[in-house]
Amino acid sequence: MSKTSILITCSLLLALHYAKSGNPERVGQAGASQLLINPYTRNMGMVGSNSAKAMGLEAQFLNVAGTAFTRNTEVLFNRTAWLMGTDININTFGITQGLSETSSIGFGVVAIDAGKIDITTEEMPEGGLGYYNPSFYNISLSYAKMFSDNIYGGINMKVINEQIPNAAAKGVALDAGIQYHTGKYNNIHVGIALKNWGPKMSYRGDGLTRQTSVNAFTGNYEMTVNNRSGAFELPTMVNIGASYDLYLHWDSTEAHKHNRLTFNGTFTSNSFTYDNGLLGLEYAWHEMLMLRGGYYYEEGIGSVDTRRTALTGPAVGITIEVPFNEKHSTFGLDYSYRTTNPFSGIHSFGFRINL
Repeated sequence: MSKTSILITCSLLLALHYAKSGNPERVGQAGASQLLINPYTRNMGMVGSNSAKAMGLEAQFLNVAGTAFTRNTEVLFNRTAWLMGTDININTFGITQGLSETSSIGFGVVAIDAGKIDITTEEMPEGGLGYYNPSFYNISLSYAKMFSDNIYGGINMKVINEQIPNAAAKGVALDAGIQYHTGKYNNIHVGIALKNWGPKMSYRGDGLTRQTSVNAFTGNYEMTVNNRSGAFELPTMVNIGASYDLYLHWDSTEAHKHNRLTFNGTFTSNSFTYDNGLLGLEYAWHEMLMLRGGYYYEEGIGSVDTRRTALTGPAVGITIEVPFNEKHSTFGLDYSYRTTNPFSGIHSFGFRINL
């Protein structure tokens, strides 16, 4: 077997192994759940259903193999108002840089501002002592390579940090993915990605200590005791996706794709919660105006009595991307919206520059 065949076979076996890993009985047993939040505006407009075709820095979240499509330089910034009314905001920025005709590296930061939370104690459970601001951030460094005209693969290392006053949890996680692109016009896409694989995390810090009285033979003594925090696992998951590009019009030389309609689908197998089905549709006019829609599905999401998430399913998005020099560099503006109940939805704005 060729190296390419071995790589595809191993990826499929890995995906089949994890495809049965969804386990509702383990809900709540994993930590670092912010790793499950899609922070990228374009992806969000299709609920992340485009894992087989995601390209550039946004592919770091869905399938890191897609970062290999960056030939020069891409700079991106997104800001997401998560669950309007909760004062939670997500800032995402980063860069991908082509190293050669076949490889690229990427650097991305996802920072979550969880807003102000009342400080409470056993004596003052209603607060009144001020506020604190939890902070969460993930730093990603990726490498991706084109192994052939059809096969792309990549790996992504993430540093994870969760912090409250006087206590923090730090960890690392690994993502790996592969994309296969084929068809007469390179319009059929398949992708498999393993995400958030890594060792357990636990909280440490002075915030876990307390003063206590110890009764000894010579009397009572005040001592500082450290309470150990239990370790928690990361929310490991697998994305298995497929996309198909339907070109509605070609010019006489078949050199330019004027109108593109892309159908996207992804199955997400979660180790610590319900599995998800993601569907998305994207229309592109001259790759300058893009309209998107998507639907997120998990068991019970159709009824308020059985739904276990604030997400209600639908999402929409739009992109305007225009060239600005002779080198065909582009500047793009993105917007996406996802419906929720309760709260007032999720709004995400972003811009990117491709040099």
